[in-house]
Amino acid sequence: MDLMYVDESGDTGLIPPAGQSPTRYFCLTGLVVHELRWAETHAALLDFRRRIKRKYKVYLDDEIHAGDMLNKPSRIPKKLQQLRKYQRLAIIRHQADAIARLPAIRLVNVVFDKEAAKDTDPESVFQRTWYALFQRFENTILHQNFPGPPNDQERGIIFPDQTDGPRLRKFLNAMRIQNHLFIKRNDGQHSIIDEPIRLLIEDPVCRDSRHSYFIQAVDGAVFLLKQHIQPSGFCKKHGANAYFSKRLKPVLCLPASHKDPFGVVHL
Repeated sequence: MDLMYVDESGDTGLIPPAGQSPTRYFCLTGLVVHELRWAETHAALLDFRRRIKRKYKVYLDDEIHAGDMLNKPSRIPKKLQQLRKYQRLAIIRHQADAIARLPAIRLVNVVFDKEAAKDTDPESVFQRTWYALFQRFENTILHQNFPGPPNDQERGIIFPDQTDGPRLRKFLNAMRIQNHLFIKRNDGQHSIIDEPIRLLIEDPVCRDSRHSYFIQAVDGAVFLLKQHIQPSGFCKKHGANAYFSKRLKPVLCLPASHKDPFGVVHL
């Protein structure tokens, strides 16, 4: 069984002039680990937290939320608030390096460009991005491109951060009944085929990031994906816009998209 922990960055709202969203991109990242590698991977994430505790005096149960650590420090635990901003960025960097050393995981990344799709409403942004992530998870399991024991009967289950569970359940159930895919033929034209999702089982199981090192890890990864495509001034000044492409590169799921050098699916 492949387990995929998911978090998002950005929002689905419309950008000016049609809306008020400050972000051009809506991003999803899924951290995939096989059930037989879960315990050792969790142990490695716990070891990272112990190192952070020794170095920065951050409690093991303090939530590391990358976006808030740099942009909204009033929301983070007091121990983290007491650190300088460059120290909080260093924790994000150390977390990226810890993730990159996990041999049993892969990161699946999807980005929706709202500026390129000017007539797309927020519901469509949310749906199309999640559909793409579900589809890439299914395809990568089908082609056995995730680390783990080879098994042609593999299945997957999804653990999102606290988000709209009923909508995700509706999306996945709909894809199990009907799932239209656009296939490019040898003559350059496209055909539409119906391939319902069959390898993703159960409803998405929402997790509270405060209680999951896996969700906190993927939160850091999707934050760095966002900085990769649309960096803040602070991250660009300190080189954090390159953490995704350089530090996380060993665990990026490259087969998810052959059109992007880092496997990112662009919509």
